[in-house]
Amino acid sequence: MLSKTKIDYRISLIIFIVALLLTVFCQVVDFPLIIPLLMLILGGHLFFQRQADYKMYLHLSLLLILIVFTAHAIREYTDFSLLYVPVASVAMLTILLFNDLQLAFFMSFSSSILVSLVWGGDLKVMLVFFIGSLTASYTVCDARTRGRLIAAGFYVSIMQVVCMALMNPDIHYLITKEFALDILRPLFINGFISAFVVVATLKIFELLFGVLTNFSLMELSDFNQPLLKRMILEAPGTYHHSIVVSNLAEAAADAIGANSMLCRVGAYYHDIGKMEKAEYFTENQLVGSNKHDNIEPSISRLVILNHVKEGIELAKKNKLNPLIVDFIPQHHGTSLMHYFYQKALEEAEEDASIGEENYRYPGPKPQKRETAIVLLADSVEAATRSIDEANPQKIEEVVRKIINNKFIDGQLDECNITLKEIELIALTFTRILGAMYHSRIKYPEKKSTHDDRSEKSTEESSDNPSQDHQDRKESSK
Repeated sequence: MLSKTKIDYRISLIIFIVALLLTVFCQVVDFPLIIPLLMLILGGHLFFQRQADYKMYLHLSLLLILIVFTAHAIREYTDFSLLYVPVASVAMLTILLFNDLQLAFFMSFSSSILVSLVWGGDLKVMLVFFIGSLTASYTVCDARTRGRLIAAGFYVSIMQVVCMALMNPDIHYLITKEFALDILRPLFINGFISAFVVVATLKIFELLFGVLTNFSLMELSDFNQPLLKRMILEAPGTYHHSIVVSNLAEAAADAIGANSMLCRVGAYYHDIGKMEKAEYFTENQLVGSNKHDNIEPSISRLVILNHVKEGIELAKKNKLNPLIVDFIPQHHGTSLMHYFYQKALEEAEEDASIGEENYRYPGPKPQKRETAIVLLADSVEAATRSIDEANPQKIEEVVRKIINNKFIDGQLDECNITLKEIELIALTFTRILGAMYHSRIKYPEKKSTHDDRSEKSTEESSDNPSQDHQDRKESSK
């Protein structure tokens, strides 16, 4: 309760400071004082309705303040129309940075109102910018290519021109050169300016806000990345395991509406710590060779536990985003290393005490649905590889057993995943693994025509040796 009060006080103080600074600015530049009031409402909405932290409020406030300053600069220091202000870029940045359509809707509305107030409170301008911003939000949602951003700019341009035309019922005015050059042209160019602003500044805001967009995730999924390239060479078994886990996790995330791209990339890097001692992990060992057979269970425990620590250190050394680093400890949670725990119990003396907590991973448990999905995918993939003569029934049985054990063990307690979503994940895993381990038809060997002729010729020669001797004699002549 005390920590909650402390957080409330901090957020309240930040909201008050932002509103006070905006009030001073609006008073100096003669802007309506409703602008700081709008920022207060934004802070209240984020805190009471979305339970957001102060960082998100500061990030969104910065985007709105920048668009207001841009509108002010264009009005005061240039001869350009305010219709050139790239309002839609705020909505595009919001959806790309936070992947939240509701938040993008709210920011579209707020930025459109703020810029229209700088204009003088023109309702038509506000509606045009608002509809253009909504168009941008829906177009770039889940975008993975920059071409999608350029396309969004084009759609924004078309939508803003159409909206402005529909708001002017005077047909004679619509076909005038003045309307085309002073109104329609700026609105059409505005969409492309918005797209250009997003392309140019997205990486800056990513670094500033500490978030990951699909574009950065695509870069991290490139197998020419140093860590992934090293894994392919030093721990090929772990690399293959990570690929399968990433496919399972991405499909499961799509099934429940989680961030599939984050799941895929997180799965690529979740076991990078194994590269330090790759030969101690099953997927990298030769058949019949297991280094753990010759060492104590307590030593094996330290080796296995250490791959999490080394993975985190490697990730930080290579400056991976904290969202990716989280997958390294959380994909194990506080799970029990069952094999080594049982081995320790079997080898322990009668009066020795073996604590189960000593054979558990340090955690933390998954905090998000994405890390929970990778935890399940990692365990399921490892378990299904040990099935003899895999078939759909055996695979489904193993998948449900693993997921139920993780649920009962409390590994999913700290993330907002539902029972319905867990069922969808289980069905997805079963479907994909069933396709991967499907049985194949044995094709009979087929002898080539050349082989048949050779065999036939050999048989004929052996049956008629005198003829063969005659042929050789004629050949020598």
